[in-house]
Parts: sequence; structure tokens; C-alpha cells
Amino acid sequence: MFRFRRLALAALIPAAALSLSLPKVLAQTPSPAPAASASPSPAPSASPSPAASASPAPAATPSPAPSPAASASPAPTNSPAPAASASPSPTAPPPAAAATPAPVQTADPFGLETTLEAKKVVMVKGTANWDSAFDTLIDAFKALNTLLDKQGIKHAGNAMIVYTSTDDTGFTFLAEIPVEQDPKNLSKDMSIGKSPEGKVLKFVHRGSYDNMDNTYEAITNHLDDKRLEAKDTFIEEYLTDPLKTAEDKLVINVFVPLK
Repeated sequence: MFRFRRLALAALIPAAALSLSLPKVLAQTPSPAPAASASPSPAPSASPSPAASASPAPAATPSPAPSPAASASPAPTNSPAPAASASPSPTAPPPAAAATPAPVQTADPFGLETTLEAKKVVMVKGTANWDSAFDTLIDAFKALNTLLDKQGIKHAGNAMIVYTSTDDTGFTFLAEIPVEQDPKNLSKDMSIGKSPEGKVLKFVHRGSYDNMDNTYEAITNHLDDKRLEAKDTFIEEYLTDPLKTAEDKLVINVFVPLK
């Protein structure tokens, strides 16, 4: 059974926050150093500078002042640069994370209670091995379609497969197509009858026939969790034409009659 896993993108946010905090710490560390050196530095330089000349003393006093300012100005210049480059990286993941769950929330109903109404159908009996199951079902539908096309009889509903028994090697089935009038010249394996009716649980499968094992495993788990007991038969209704649709694009309703 397929299990959908969501990516834990939140793990990227602490890493981004750590990378943002490091530049701030580095920016704050050098700034006190010049401030500390600036206060003692002018004091010693102020005393010798009057010895040289009194007038340069004011010039000597401003010169240290720009040097801390100059040394401090690169530090802020460097700190915004990482902050600007780091800010897009945490901003980019959240939209991706928000967009990922959207398809999951629009999943088909699973285990919906519904009631089937009997329809007139033309059917053909068959047996199949699991290894060639889909090819056998396609051949059965082709035989029914050939019969109906020759007699100009249109479908009155979606094609169906009714599984009458299964085992480890294969299964027996009825391929059915709803009709409004009785076809003639049926082969020995064909007959006219009615489709199954009554209360069922409805499940939806999308994808290839080979992947239906995953759907049936999920159905079995659902029945076990709900403590429901199914009958020995189940029905597949092909919402997409299996003769014209790519196998990986099939949409199939699976109906499970309950005891």
C-alpha cells in the first residue's frame, strides 16, 4: 500500500536561523573592540600630540574618530549582506511546503456507502491468471463490443467486471456492459442478465490495473479497521474506457458488497 510522506521542511528553518545569528554575533564582537580601543587610544595620543604642536591636537583627535567609524562601517556592511542573502532561503521553502499537501486534500472518498441498482447487461464468462489478468479482461470487453457494434447497440452505462471467485493463481469473472435492448446471436459464453444490486462500499482506484493490489490492500485494511465483513464477490466499474484509455490513466470504482 502506498504511504504518502510529507517532507519535514521545518528542519531547514532552524538551520537558516543559525546562519542568520552567526553574522550578527560576528558583527557585534568586533564593534565593542574598536570602542574599547578608541577610548584609551585618544588619551595617550592626546598627551604626546600637544608636545609636537597644539594645533594638530584637534586634528589628531578627529583622526582616531574616523578610524573606528571606518572600521565599524565595514562590519555593518558585511552583516546586512549575509542577512539579505540568507533571507530568501527560508522564504523559498514555505510556498513549496504549502503547495505539496494540496493534491492530498482533494483525494477521492474512500469507503463511501452507496446502493447499486440492477441494470440489464450483456455479459461473458471468463477465467484468468493473475499474470495476464488485464489482457484477459480486455479481450472479454472486445468480444462484447464487437457483438454490440455489429448490431448497432449502444452502451447504456459503464463496463464492469464482477469477480465471482479468486485464488492464488487466478480468478473467474463476468465482463458486463449495460444495454437497453437484447442483443442477438450470443456466443455460448455470453448471456443477458442483470448487474449486481444492493448496498456496497465504494472505493476509487486511479492508475494501472497492475497497481490495484495496493488499492485492495487498503480496502482490506479499511474493512478490518471498521470491523466489516464483505461478501465473496466484488465489482469493478470502469469509468474510463479500458479499450481506449492508457492503462496508467484508468479510473475504476471498486464496489464491495457487505454481508
